[in-house]
Amino acid sequence: MKDRPNYITPAGFARLRAEYEELFAVERPKLVETISWAAGNGDRSENGDYIYGRKRLREIDRTLNRLSRKMKAAKVIDPAAQADRGKVFFGATVTIADEDDNERRLTLVGDDEADAGKGLVGWNAPLARALRGAAIGDLRRVELPAGPREYEIMSISYPAG
Repeated sequence: MKDRPNYITPAGFARLRAEYEELFAVERPKLVETISWAAGNGDRSENGDYIYGRKRLREIDRTLNRLSRKMKAAKVIDPAAQADRGKVFFGATVTIADEDDNERRLTLVGDDEADAGKGLVGWNAPLARALRGAAIGDLRRVELPAGPREYEIMSISYPAG
């Protein structure tokens, strides 16, 4: 798992960076100030502001640590720079049709950006792995939890460069 590159789009990296900056530069300093104020109020064992603040500070620090690791491991790939636009690679928006001619439109993005409800499929998801390298008209078989499905690639597009 560690040897696989952690691909991410420029927009996905910007979202990670923005979340990190918001926590580090805005939320954490406010919380440290509140904890300092609460600590000065005396008995800390029954001080809700102090207890909650310390707990929340630990959560923020864990999140900052996680985001930092993700950003360090990230390999930013701009889908608009894809030279071979005739095949499915990272960042491709693909329209696929199943055996019943039900069409789905999805975009292959980094695992940290995946959101199935928005049609964003993580690069290492079974469906994305099956679609990699496919061209229009190719059939790809995918083992899904509901059973095997076969999809035909109907269209492939990439963002404008």
